[in-house]
Amino acid sequence: MQTGYYAATAGMVAQFNRMDTIASNLANANTTGFKRDQLIVGDFARLYKEAQNNLPLANNTTDAAQYLNHALARVPQIADAYTDQSLGTIQKTDNTFDVSLSKEGQFFAVNTPQGIRLTRDGSFTLNDEGKLVNKQGYEVLSSDYFKTKTGIKLNQQDSTVTIDKNGQLSTNIPGTTQMVPGKTIMVVEPQNLRMLTKEGGNLYVPTPSDPLTPLTQSGSVIQGSVEKSNVNAVNEMVSLIEANRLVGMYQKAMDTQMNDMNNDAIQKIAGKN
Repeated sequence: MQTGYYAATAGMVAQFNRMDTIASNLANANTTGFKRDQLIVGDFARLYKEAQNNLPLANNTTDAAQYLNHALARVPQIADAYTDQSLGTIQKTDNTFDVSLSKEGQFFAVNTPQGIRLTRDGSFTLNDEGKLVNKQGYEVLSSDYFKTKTGIKLNQQDSTVTIDKNGQLSTNIPGTTQMVPGKTIMVVEPQNLRMLTKEGGNLYVPTPSDPLTPLTQSGSVIQGSVEKSNVNAVNEMVSLIEANRLVGMYQKAMDTQMNDMNNDAIQKIAGKN
């Protein structure tokens, strides 16, 4: 078995996956609220130690020893993937319905045809019905949604709208400067961020086992601003160059294995005959 060839092939595939992830990060460098993805590269030896009880052969047998001798090479593989939930830069916009979150791990909730989804993109606006919606037109949920099943709706007469640090909206009484408190934007903090699944459109699917409990005192909502992505374009470009060079190195290793070493072996075998 040409373990060197297969190890180089697996390494090349791992780098291709890295390049796809980096390309996605770079494509969303200017996407509001986007969080970069990261891959963890492991090897077969370490993965074997973590999952040896699930292998098709029992330990301490002749067949298992033969299996390990043939398969236990230090072959690079994608061992895990995760989303970096660190904060992006808060950018001031002065738009009334632009809001950002200044704390990690907190999300806004929106109602989609597929169910409730979470997002860090607080670029909200009012639709024709006066409802607060996100860029895709999905209704932004209020903190009492699970009780009232209603969202956040404003009147055309509401000329002044303020949003405090906990997400509560206040509107002025028509013709006066007196402010009246209204509904509060739902802000949730999932218990396990690793269980969130990216769905596209800058949305996350919450896990059913993690109850979405609205925070009454989030203290993180900033009106008139949005959170930029946490992608560092320079670092991503460096990683992309590194992955591309590794692909070239693996390709040379594969060529050496298949051409030089195999030809040398064939000539030696032919010389003996």
